[in-house]
This record gives sequence, C-alpha cells and structure tokens, in this order.
Amino acid sequence: MVKKIDYLIVGAGLFGSVFAHEMKKKGKTCLILDKRNHSGGNVFCENHEGINVHKYGAHIFHTNDKGIWDYVNSFVEFNRYTNSPIANYKGKLYNLPFNMNTFYQLWGVKTPEEAKNKISEQVKDLKITKPQNLEEQALSLVGKDIYEKLIKGYTEKQWGRKATDLPAFIIKRLPVRFTFDNNYFNDKYQGIPIGGYNILIEKLLEGIEVRLSTDYFADKDYWDSLAKKVVFTGKIDEFYRFKYGKLEYRSLDFKHEVLNQDNFQGNAVVNYTDKDIPYTRIIEHKHFEFGNQPKTIITKEYPSEWKEGSEPYYPVNDEKNSRTYLKYKKLAEKEDTVIFGGRLAEYKYYDMHQVIASALSKTKEL
Repeated sequence: MVKKIDYLIVGAGLFGSVFAHEMKKKGKTCLILDKRNHSGGNVFCENHEGINVHKYGAHIFHTNDKGIWDYVNSFVEFNRYTNSPIANYKGKLYNLPFNMNTFYQLWGVKTPEEAKNKISEQVKDLKITKPQNLEEQALSLVGKDIYEKLIKGYTEKQWGRKATDLPAFIIKRLPVRFTFDNNYFNDKYQGIPIGGYNILIEKLLEGIEVRLSTDYFADKDYWDSLAKKVVFTGKIDEFYRFKYGKLEYRSLDFKHEVLNQDNFQGNAVVNYTDKDIPYTRIIEHKHFEFGNQPKTIITKEYPSEWKEGSEPYYPVNDEKNSRTYLKYKKLAEKEDTVIFGGRLAEYKYYDMHQVIASALSKTKEL
C-alpha cells in the first residue's frame, strides 16, 4: 500500500501545530488528529461575555529568544501584558516574586541591605548544610518567614505531598530580587496574543487537515497505515501500552465563574498560599487583555492527582518516575518512523516558547 501522507501528527497543541505548519511550508503533507473537540491543546481559549477564558489555566507567553518572539508575532500581535502575581496568605497580600515590595510587606524593611540581613539571619539560624528535601532547600534559600507564608502551603497543595517528602531539586533556586520589581519573569519578551491564543493556532493550521474528537488509539493501525511517519505528542507510556507501568502526573480541576461585576480582584493572578484554602490560585481572565467588559470571569484552580479521564499537566519528575521514563525513552530512540515531541511525549515540563523551539528544531533536523 502506498502511503499518502508524509506526517500523521497526533495532537493539535503547540508542538503539533508548529510542526505541521513548518512541514507544510516545505511541501510535506500533514494530517492532525486530536481527541479533544478543539485544536490548540492547553492554550485553547473560550470566549464568554467578550472575555477570552484560558480554559486550561493561565498561559503567559515569555521568552528571551527574539527569534521565537518574532515567530509568534508573525501570526498574531502580542500585547504588553506583564505577569505580576499577588500572594494571599490568611487575608494579607504580598507581591511576587520575592522582591523588595514583599520584604517590606513581611518585615517593614526599606533597603536591600536590611532585607539581605533579615534573610541571612534566618538562614544561618537553621544550620542546614545539605538540604535533603524541598522544605530544607527552600528554608536554606529564603528562611522561615517566606517559606512558611509563601511557599509551604502552596507547594504542598500543588504537588499533593508534604514538602519534606518532595525532592530538593524541585526548587533548585528561588527568584529573590533586592529591587522593587514585581515582574515575575526575567525574560525580555512577554505578552498575550491580542484576541487570544486561538488566533495563533488558527494561523498555524491554515490549510492543514485537522480531525477533532478522534482518538488515535481507537484505530491506531489504520491511522499509522496512512502515513510515512507519525509525530506523537501524547503520553509516551500510553503509546507503549504502559509496558513499564504508568508515569505519574499532577492534574488540575478548574471552576469557572461568571460574576456580575466588572472587576473582582484587580489582578490576573492571585495565589492562595494558605494550606487551608483548597485552591492554589484565582485567575481573572479579562486582565490578561486589559478588558473593560461589564462582567468578569474568574477561575479557581484545584490541584489533584492525575487519574484516568483527567488531563495530565505536570510530570512528577521524581527518581521513580524518571527511571520509568528513561525506559520508554530508550524504546522511542529505536523508532524509525515515530517522532516524539512535546510535554507529554518527553515527560518534561515545557514553557510555551520551549515547546515551539523544540518543534522548530525538530523540523529543521528532519
């Protein structure tokens, strides 16, 4: 049987969309399948009340790579949104990331020297030389006050495990600034597509056949028979029928609410760092695009352990899962006609610009 399609791409997220776009430019034929009823993967937005709602959580584009920034802006213009989240701990508000505003709110200190002395004093008293877990790692970097108010509760909710049971490498370093700067990211370029991420995906997929609500695994042999090569962006353990066991993920449940008011919290992102509050943060979507609609939409994010039927978001990159993934990776490296790419296929937490860079690199390599 003659194979008609150059690339069958499983997954219409950022990796699959960029890959297909670049290959189409080179004259290659592509067919994309996605089991969801929409393209765009986790960057998909739904418009309600004139507001672009980030259906799968906040997605803020940021990069230091001018080439990647120019690339995405060639499809849709990005606005000037700057991520400046707020932390709410027991009703008190603190700026993030940890900077001079945060230190003033915590201790009343007004100079970098005072702030450095306060942190040094707390770290010295702990006498931690070789951190054995996330708690000790965080304490050794920022001391007790910041850890207990702004890290511990949030992290334990996010991962569903005690901080003392989490590996130290999850927090290799924490952003600590001795300037009055609330910009969360250090990257030179940052923003949100004007009109939402759907415009970016639609432009990338122009002229490419996409079949939605289609499960690749429901008829894998048939779909494989149509193409010379398969680009797989789903879970690598599922591709190999969980031969070495299931990889673990953290998932998220989103509770969206339409509120009959024009402004709920005055900021796009507010983290709730108190362990007694079940959600980790509230997103107010209109602030991503400086909206002035009469209503507003908020989303509460509830972390959960991944289970069948839920969406896998964060790989649990501990030693056990890393060992399991390496077994799958060795199988993947032997494939001649299957290309693995993206967050799930590589069992790696990627930011958006990294996914795009990875897809561009792969197309150039091919």
